[in-house]
Amino acid sequence: MAKKLNENQRTAVNHGDGPMMVLAGPGSGKTTVILCRLKRLLTENKNKGILVVTFTKAAASEMKERFGDRGGGRVLFATFHSLFFRVLRKACGYTSEQIIGEEEKYKTLLNILTEKNWALNDPEEFVSQFIMQASFMRNELLTPFEFTPEGMDQDMFRQLYRAYDGYKERHGKLDFDDMLIQCYELFLEDKQVLAYWQDKFPYIMVDEFQDVNRVQYECIKLLAAPQNNVFVVGDDDQSIYSFRGSRPDFLLEFERYYPESESVTLDINYRSSHRILSLAGKVIGVNENRYDKVLKGVNGEGEKVAFFLADDTTVEAENIAEKISGLLDDGVDLSEIAVIYRTNLQGGPFARALYRRGIPYIIRDGGGNIYDHWIAKDLLAYLTLGESEDADSALRRIINKPKRYISKDLLEEAEKMPYTLLRSFFVSPGLKKWQEESLENLRQDLVQIGKRNPYDGLKYIRRVIGYDEYLEEYAAYRKSSGKALIEIADEITESAKKTADMYEFRKNLEEMSRQMQEQFREKTVAKKGVTLSTMHGAKGLEFYAVFLPSLIEGVVPHERAGEDLEEERRLFYVAVTRTKEKLCLSATRERYGKETTPSRFLKEMGLEVEDLFKKKP
Repeated sequence: MAKKLNENQRTAVNHGDGPMMVLAGPGSGKTTVILCRLKRLLTENKNKGILVVTFTKAAASEMKERFGDRGGGRVLFATFHSLFFRVLRKACGYTSEQIIGEEEKYKTLLNILTEKNWALNDPEEFVSQFIMQASFMRNELLTPFEFTPEGMDQDMFRQLYRAYDGYKERHGKLDFDDMLIQCYELFLEDKQVLAYWQDKFPYIMVDEFQDVNRVQYECIKLLAAPQNNVFVVGDDDQSIYSFRGSRPDFLLEFERYYPESESVTLDINYRSSHRILSLAGKVIGVNENRYDKVLKGVNGEGEKVAFFLADDTTVEAENIAEKISGLLDDGVDLSEIAVIYRTNLQGGPFARALYRRGIPYIIRDGGGNIYDHWIAKDLLAYLTLGESEDADSALRRIINKPKRYISKDLLEEAEKMPYTLLRSFFVSPGLKKWQEESLENLRQDLVQIGKRNPYDGLKYIRRVIGYDEYLEEYAAYRKSSGKALIEIADEITESAKKTADMYEFRKNLEEMSRQMQEQFREKTVAKKGVTLSTMHGAKGLEFYAVFLPSLIEGVVPHERAGEDLEEERRLFYVAVTRTKEKLCLSATRERYGKETTPSRFLKEMGLEVEDLFKKKP
């Protein structure tokens, strides 16, 4: 905190009473500003309390540690959840034992699903989707009857929500979303409680304000009134959590809600070189729903930004792993290198490429173990049957994927026979002629799979047998995204490249699955390695060298973005500005066997790479 402040930082630190908005670009020293202003407020307001709200427990702890014990009990560093639970505990007598942790919530919902006995391939995935959708709904202050969930059936969503709500009521429990909603309702209904907290903390500072959702925003407005000594720090260009209900509008409407507010922009970046800031600025400048600002750097011109074009994602990952190996040889620390990609699924090729070179890595946000996903198990079952049609457990798994109209009764009849399952089907008395034809076609397909290497075998399963059509039909039945399931199958197929036989492919899947499980177990353990992260997971981090791969349309920006490209642009901006010095961009000529086109963001940066895509390798 002894660091010399620039002029705009001093303006923020010296702000007195009333509302203020600080637009803090990446690497602009926003935490220093918050702590310096906090110190000044404590000196000038001897008997008044100050509330500092952050989004994560780690951020609150770091701020508290950096500030030290200077508040004399007058400063509270808190997350939104810890603050609101403190309010509820005092007003309603809640105890920490009544909080449902994420693990208990997950298990409770799985148990409810088991009782309902719905036909779901992956109950765990369904629960994860439900949790995200229900949280979004509640943070937007909507009810189940006002809300239409994405990617799942509305009636199933409402049934599960009612059952989960009933569980909480019967057991006197509340979850993290309840803390926000109940606190908001309490502030609206009990003016005495609201007045107590308004009086306790006449000064409020909120970090990362671009990340607030509707219920958090409304609570802060209530708490800050009537004095409105609310000091918010954020960057509308880094608002990237719309799936949680966050959006830049809350920052953009701050001056409209508080017309008497002051504002200042922290526009000096202490992290990145001028070249990186210039490219990032060109891209984010295309967005219209933002405050206009230009970051200035203090670290000189910097190195030129690199770009390369690879044939496919496997080659791209190998090239990046080779470049990382070179950086390590040059003495760059493992923790100063990151590969930042758009979706969780993209991490697989980089994990495999680094593993083959013996380079340690850390996956920041695994998003589930796709190598243990039901789709991976289905595809592996087909390959196993290609080796031997006598693999009964594998046959049970895929017998109706795609639909072959093999009934449960026929399956039970066949299982009573003294032969292997496939042979038993053919001698079962209940077998119909059209079922026999279907099974004969399957047997011929298994022969064809057995003649192929794993990669070609998977392509046969998906295109000739029709497994991709099955995934599309399943997604339509579930009212979820067929593209998301196809992408998982694509990644499993891609992982089979360069494997000679089933033994090697199965070994690779088992090894990658083991590593993913290990990464999940060791999340809280301090470990050094190259960071593999999604763009969302990389926010708030910085590295000497950053690789941004697969900059092609449909990935960056992602195809699910549709017409709403502004958040995709903000995501890309966040990824680019993680870099201190070295930035390497890359793209692929094809992805999962399909030709690609370069990301529009490359052109917005001023990088004309279209001709490279047109040239034959």
